[in-house]
Amino acid sequence: MKAIVCTKYGPPDVLQLKELQKPIPGNNEVLIKIYAVVVGIEDPMQRKGKPYFGRVFVGLTKPRKPVLGTEFAGEIEAVGKDVKLFMKGDKVFGATGARFGCYAEYMCMPENEFLSIKPSNLTCDEVAPVCGALAAWDFLKAKANIQTGQKVLINGASGSIGSMAVQIAKVFGAEVTGVCSSDNINFVKWLGADTIIDSTNEDFTKNGQTYDVILDVGGKLSFTLCKSSLKKGGFYLVTYPKLSVLLQMLWTTMVGTKKVKFSATGLLPISERQSFLRELIKLFEAGKLKTVIDKRFPLEQIVEAHQYVESAQIKGNVIISVAV
Repeated sequence: MKAIVCTKYGPPDVLQLKELQKPIPGNNEVLIKIYAVVVGIEDPMQRKGKPYFGRVFVGLTKPRKPVLGTEFAGEIEAVGKDVKLFMKGDKVFGATGARFGCYAEYMCMPENEFLSIKPSNLTCDEVAPVCGALAAWDFLKAKANIQTGQKVLINGASGSIGSMAVQIAKVFGAEVTGVCSSDNINFVKWLGADTIIDSTNEDFTKNGQTYDVILDVGGKLSFTLCKSSLKKGGFYLVTYPKLSVLLQMLWTTMVGTKKVKFSATGLLPISERQSFLRELIKLFEAGKLKTVIDKRFPLEQIVEAHQYVESAQIKGNVIISVAV
């Protein structure tokens, strides 16, 4: 089978197309024929081995799992003899977390991992990014518990997580401010943001406005910079786990009313993620949430896909279409 292999950390061109042996499912595993894989903001970080302290878990000098990719949709081609939850032909989607393995034509996965049946009203391309929406859900609902009428600012509102965060915040009745580049203003308006701030011309930390929640997608700012823009009891939520963020999380649990929160949804218990996912799927099925596909690349163009995601031009999600 074709697969993208990353044998060292570095720029996009460390990703190499290789022929690997097609996997065989174990007794409790399913063999998945992959149709769509998401390239999100975390994929380039995994490729580069950042943050550096994270290499303790994924490989010090090179990726321990050379086939990257974590969010996918596809079809079950075979099942192990002990599998009870799925059958051959089921259309599924899910996330592998630190198991990685999605940049390939086929992948094996234990049936009790984060794997679900695809909703009938969503295509594989549309459903593959839904697990990424869990990050926005976890931050806004589980960590900040946003309420109707609260003011929420999303810095990086046009990307994969940001575009979902705008929609989720609106579902919960928040007043949403989206921060994005000039090129993405109309897109973020279309997502439903009440106010748009053009990051190329305005620094929201200096405009005197305050917010109940600031979600900093990509961690390009800092709690110190955003603290004065938070209301009393406000939350600074950040998707990038820098060491300074982890230290600020610890410090703000003990001091002050403004809190720093970071969460890696892949580290949450599967039961909790499945609970979040059920709530999300209800909203997708009701048409209250939608995934937006910006660009599709074939597996052979994974380098170009990573370059595009890192260019910060992305509007929604980038999908790798895996043809077998």
